[in-house]
Amino acid sequence: MRPLVIAHRGASAAYPEHTRPAYEKALADGADGLECDVRLSRDGQLVLMHDRVLDRTTELRGPVSRRSVPELRGAGVMTLEELIELARGAGRPVKLLVETKHPNRYGKAVEQRLLALLRRQGLDRPRAGEQVAVTMMSFSPLAVRRVRALAPTLPRVQLLDLIPPGLKPSRLPFGARIAGPGLELVRRRPDLVRRLKARGNDVYIWTVNELADVDLVVGLGADAIITDRPAEVRNHLLGGVL
Repeated sequence: MRPLVIAHRGASAAYPEHTRPAYEKALADGADGLECDVRLSRDGQLVLMHDRVLDRTTELRGPVSRRSVPELRGAGVMTLEELIELARGAGRPVKLLVETKHPNRYGKAVEQRLLALLRRQGLDRPRAGEQVAVTMMSFSPLAVRRVRALAPTLPRVQLLDLIPPGLKPSRLPFGARIAGPGLELVRRRPDLVRRLKARGNDVYIWTVNELADVDLVVGLGADAIITDRPAEVRNHLLGGVL
């Protein structure tokens, strides 16, 4: 079976990251899933934003946490709730990978608000007949542990850009069953994927944009490829036949 193709912040090589056009294109391109980063706005809503500050991706300045949703929406920033609605409108199964960013001004409130939203939406655990399937991700092991306590059956990804001291490469902390190593880590430690999978873990690798790297991670046994270019990666995996 081919690995899943997950659109990193949408089809972000084609449109600005985390924007509606980027996600709409990813769905039109047949991506198996969408990835996003979430932070809390001043009025306590989860919005799609990677950086702590708004300067790089909007015309606004300063921290995301100091702006309300109406202000952010005026700058083209989506809420997580809007992304869920978009995914549900695809008319097919869509995986939604949600990364909580740390450190942040609100600490554990990010995971608490995430789980509250998912409960309202009926997405806090796998349910038969629900086409949108949410997976939580974080570089913070404490955030992963927090979500395990709040929603034990919600899938969780422990993101990795290095091997933390004292952590066995094949053993993920706090019950996570999906590893999310970065491509650079995989290049340095290609044995890592084999060892993780030998322990029964799935492996989602980010951010894979070049076709040579697609071939590398497929050969290592990646379960999902997180990419800015979902159309090109999917086309490559399908042998050029869309």
